[in-house]
Amino acid sequence: MAKVAFIGLGVMGAPMAGHLAKAGHEVTVYNRSSAKADAWVERHGGSKAATPQEAARDRDAVIACVGNDDDLAAVTIGQQGAFRVMKRGAVFIDHTTVSARIARQLAVEAKDLGIHSVDAPVSGGQAGAENGTLSIMCGAQPAAFEAARPYMTAYGARIVHVGPPGAGQTTKMVNQIAIAGAVQGVAEALHFAQHADLDLDKVFEAISGGAASSWQMVNRWKTMAEDRFDFGFAVDWMRKDLGLTLEEARTNGASLPVAALVDQFYAELQAAGGGRLDTSSLVRRLPK
Repeated sequence: MAKVAFIGLGVMGAPMAGHLAKAGHEVTVYNRSSAKADAWVERHGGSKAATPQEAARDRDAVIACVGNDDDLAAVTIGQQGAFRVMKRGAVFIDHTTVSARIARQLAVEAKDLGIHSVDAPVSGGQAGAENGTLSIMCGAQPAAFEAARPYMTAYGARIVHVGPPGAGQTTKMVNQIAIAGAVQGVAEALHFAQHADLDLDKVFEAISGGAASSWQMVNRWKTMAEDRFDFGFAVDWMRKDLGLTLEEARTNGASLPVAALVDQFYAELQAAGGGRLDTSSLVRRLPK
């Protein structure tokens, strides 16, 4: 078993770090709010650090799951960042959804320091983190990916090396493009069924076993119909992800008209105070 630092104990990071401790690794945690680190240590053991640098010293692996590009830069190459003290041959794994630009930048910084670096955003939400069943898309050089894989097996059910540094982040963008379109499609289908005075349970039974089916339909049709939107991945977070995606598309020349439109719909929900609702709340902006 290895010495591991885990930076960022939010709704995703805390259970992921817990799986590492359960697997037998010696885990040191850092969180900007020290109360969360105290609570994690009380529950899982291990130790807490006062800074990312302190957490990373002498560790075999440093894993981050923070908020955005600025947060990631602060905990890696900032004044108290982990990269300043990580030992040669150690591996840095980033599970934050951030821009491909910073993922590539950190890979260059890490290479100069003799550190392995993997951009490894996840899909599966809070439930996937808690159950250890996340899908993890990894951008890295092959040696870095192989160094990181044993740690990720503690909380990942599907771990795929999709390409070089930055490819993990761009693959996560592909994921969010597909989700945005699927959620809007289910929202409009449900909305139409309601206006046609159809039995929603019977409609679901009829169409959920065929080509119209999707994870969103199977898991959110009923809750959308019941106006319940407290299932984890918030509109605020989706807007952050779609913003990164649309920015990358402007760079690589991709045309994303549906993703851009759905991003505008999510902006409307935010403006109406729905930023903390989950992404299936798109149906709320359609008239009753």
